[in-house]
Amino acid sequence: MAWSLQQRLFRVISRTCIAAYGRFPVFGALRGSAAVIRRGNRFLVIERSDGLGLAFPGGLALFWESEERTLARELLEETGLRLTSHSLLLRYSASVPYPSRVSVFLAEAEGELRPSWEGIPCWVDIADLRQRLMRNQRPILEQGVLGAT
Repeated sequence: MAWSLQQRLFRVISRTCIAAYGRFPVFGALRGSAAVIRRGNRFLVIERSDGLGLAFPGGLALFWESEERTLARELLEETGLRLTSHSLLLRYSASVPYPSRVSVFLAEAEGELRPSWEGIPCWVDIADLRQRLMRNQRPILEQGVLGAT
């Protein structure tokens, strides 16, 4: 299946699931992890295929996964990079677009960047983050942890 077709499929699935779970959160707040990877003044993000903007690499935990295992799995799936080190930056809860509890890690990784059906990894500066970061990841900016990394 061609990348553009997979990315269009992700757009439909992602937006449908977000809308449904935002209205009917049958399992309560979902757990997730996100990686902040910094190189100089730039940050690794995913340009999401669902059109919702930029997001730090990461995603939802499987029921049995630790936050660290989720971080490693999602980073590999979304960027092709293998997690080499991490330290917890913060935890926060969000209610938009669906209830979630997110653990954010300062991370280092190795490997070669590659796109996935979820989006295209790219390096952006803080100005791009302020303009285009997804709403549910805005607490990462608001907590001021990016300036401290």
